[in-house]
Formats: sequence, structure tokens, C-alpha cells
Amino acid sequence: MSQQKPHDMGGMLDDTIIISTDSRDDEAQIFHEPWHARALAVTLAAGALGKWNLDASRFARECLPADDYKKFSYYEKWLAGLCNLLVTHKLITREEIKAGTAESAAPHDRMLKPEIVSNVLANGGPVRRDIAQKSQFEIGARVRTKRISDTLLVPDGHTRLPAYAAGKQAVIRDCHGAHILPNAHAHFRGEAPEPLYQIAISAAELWGENAVAGDEVILDCWESYLEAVR
Repeated sequence: MSQQKPHDMGGMLDDTIIISTDSRDDEAQIFHEPWHARALAVTLAAGALGKWNLDASRFARECLPADDYKKFSYYEKWLAGLCNLLVTHKLITREEIKAGTAESAAPHDRMLKPEIVSNVLANGGPVRRDIAQKSQFEIGARVRTKRISDTLLVPDGHTRLPAYAAGKQAVIRDCHGAHILPNAHAHFRGEAPEPLYQIAISAAELWGENAVAGDEVILDCWESYLEAVR
């Protein structure tokens, strides 16, 4: 069984209180601190170097030590994961991070130049793919999510299936077509695209007698996360 990672908060008991707000001014504020915008910019610029992909970037954040993950703010997690990726791919050194300055300033051949940033962001990174494989499940079909360990392609690797939703019965609500499989992509094992489904899991299936009657959780799950209910 794969060890649960700290990012999977839906599957752990926790005393953290999440305070929501109805303030439109707060919702309209994209960055709450000036350095948040810089953290996002640096992450996008580093990603443009082509050494890793979006799923590898997510996995780097998931792999932060549990104590750090719980303590760090949202963009602190981004910067910590980015630093680990930069060091792993030999783009910077630990010494440079500690010093806060580069030992050399040689430009990278894929450097994201200011004049092309808008086009790059506008184009995004589409993950939908055309494949010959026919979808296994039809809308309305009853399925069960697999155990986390049965979705992994790498031991203790990346998956987008939440731990709290593993091993639960669900109903197929929609199929979004084929999308890149993060479980493979995060570990540089190719795109391995497969059908992506919208599934509904009843709150009672997830939380038993503590659930509110009629409530349900909607998730997107890749086909390899699911099995038919006989």
C-alpha cells in the first residue's frame, strides 16, 4: 500500500480551520503579496526550459516533507518544489540557492523572453489527445475506484486519485475524451493518454452515517483508476 502524502488532505483528520469569505474585493485580488506574482512567474519561466512537465511539477510539490508541506503557504510550496526540480535537473546548485545569486548568467536556449510570454500563456498546454482506444465505460455505468497502489506506475509515485476516494463505488456521469495520464507523465514515461471520466460518489459511500443525505462528490478519474462493478 502506498504511503499517503501530506497533500492529500481530504483523507486525513486535521484540526485546520478553513475560513471562506464572500468579499468580492478579496476574490478579485489575484495575488495577496507582491512576491506571490514573482513566484508564479519564476515557476512558469523555469517550466519553459523544457526539463519537466506540469505533472512532474505537481509531484515535486507533493514530495515535500510533511512538516514543511503543512507549514508552507501555497506559493511557498511552489517555490520549494521548484527549487528541488532546478537542483535535480542541474540548472542551479544548492549553494546558489543559499547565496541567493547565480554563479554564472549564461542564457538558456529555451529562455522565456518577455515578448513571447503573452502568447505562451494564451496557448497554454493542452492535455487532450486523440486516441483509437474506445472508452470502456458508458454514462450511467456503476464503477469502483481502485486502491491507490493499483493506480501507480512507479512505487510511491504520482496519481490524481485522492486517497479518501479510493476503493469507493461511483457512477459515471460524463466522459471528457482522452487526456494525458499524469501517473506516467510525471515520471517521464510518456503521455499514455486514456479516457477521462467524471464520476459521482455519494457522500454516504465516503463518510457513512456522518454524511448529509443526497450529497455527493464529483471527481475526474482516468480509466485506469476504475473497475466495473459486477
